[in-house]
Amino acid sequence: MSPRPTRRGFVAGCSAAIAGLAGSRFPRFAFADPETTVNNEILVVIFLRGGLDGLNLVVPISGNDRGYYESARPNIAVPLSGSNGALSLDGQFGLHRAAQPLHQLYQSGKVAVVNATGLNEASRSHFDSMEFIERGTPGNKTTATGWLARHFSCAHNLPPEIVMPSVSVGSTQATSLLGDRDTINLSDPDSFNLQIGPWEWRSAQRIALRHMYTDDTTWLHAAGLQALDAVDLVELNISGAYTPANGAVYPSGSFGDGLQVIAQMVKLDLGLRVSTFDLGGWDTHVSQGDGGGGYFSSLIGTLCEGLAALYTDLDGAGSANYTNRLTVVVQSEFGRRLFENADRGADHGHGNPMIIMSGNAVPGVHGAWPGIGPGQLFDDADLAVTTDFRRVLSEILIRRMGNNHLGYVFPGYTDYQPLGVVAGVDLPPDYSTTGDGIFADDFESGDTSAWG
Repeated sequence: MSPRPTRRGFVAGCSAAIAGLAGSRFPRFAFADPETTVNNEILVVIFLRGGLDGLNLVVPISGNDRGYYESARPNIAVPLSGSNGALSLDGQFGLHRAAQPLHQLYQSGKVAVVNATGLNEASRSHFDSMEFIERGTPGNKTTATGWLARHFSCAHNLPPEIVMPSVSVGSTQATSLLGDRDTINLSDPDSFNLQIGPWEWRSAQRIALRHMYTDDTTWLHAAGLQALDAVDLVELNISGAYTPANGAVYPSGSFGDGLQVIAQMVKLDLGLRVSTFDLGGWDTHVSQGDGGGGYFSSLIGTLCEGLAALYTDLDGAGSANYTNRLTVVVQSEFGRRLFENADRGADHGHGNPMIIMSGNAVPGVHGAWPGIGPGQLFDDADLAVTTDFRRVLSEILIRRMGNNHLGYVFPGYTDYQPLGVVAGVDLPPDYSTTGDGIFADDFESGDTSAWG
């Protein structure tokens, strides 16, 4: 196996050339042989920064675990009934009441829940856990590239030229895309432009900058051209207020705004394959909210209203039905302790759910549930991890993205078995990490024995 060469990149040239390219659209292909057919899937990874309290999002609602849950959380437990009563998923688990928009999608067969996921080895450090997950190398937080960047590097089913392969919504590139030189960082399309002096100067300035950046081929010149091309593409294709489709209503604030950016970029049909976005504020040590209400409830509402709006906005008909190509993954760095603390919050824990929203989701609650009774908790305090987070992501890579090079994307991970969270074609996993053309410096730094 050899990785894709520097491949996709933006086309360097004059604005007229960019305008001509932006006027084209990437065709959609039938999903046939995933190794030879051009793959048009769109993956959106939403990271919940701060450590989601997954036990108050996906809630035990029956059996002995319900009693253990209520006993451990006398104040902050999500109730079974009333205005904040949990919404049943399968009779054993329910969703927080504020997750109702997501629950409706679940009932429509568009959402899969995976319980007790995470890192096999616990780290209650926000920074370390996020680095382990986003780099895709548990135990090694200095890996030189992110897992999504490595996906792009070894995916052989992408066209040789994609105008806009990845967008990281926000001011910085997500660590999962670290090493991918084609990522656009974008917060507000209307302000993503070149504004230097009066308007009448700008055409001449762009021409001058392009001449300057085409004088050489160093990384700095290439980065400059990429930035100019990205500005041209966005300015040419997005202007003015955005109107979501199908009556979709995004939540107010930065999270809703960012999801609208993703929808806009998808609808440009310029080849977007991956987008990343964060929602912070989940470090709920204090005053999380009693009886299923309060701060945590508000945050869950924002998350789920946003997810539902994104799905509705992209859920069209015929060639415009992007949800047939869309997979959204929601994860956090770790869960919270089973037992509430003295400040009516929950401290750093271990196992946590992952949420998959897709037109190709296999609905249901997946993964082995370890239980939360005596002798079942990790360190006598936390939900144990029974599903390595890489197993979930690997299934999406294989079944939806058509990339089976798991050894390269997740070095050291060798025991993949599909859980059945998304539909698609299974490929035999390739666990090689240093095959033909794979560069070892992608994984430089750190002890490779820690990858497993």
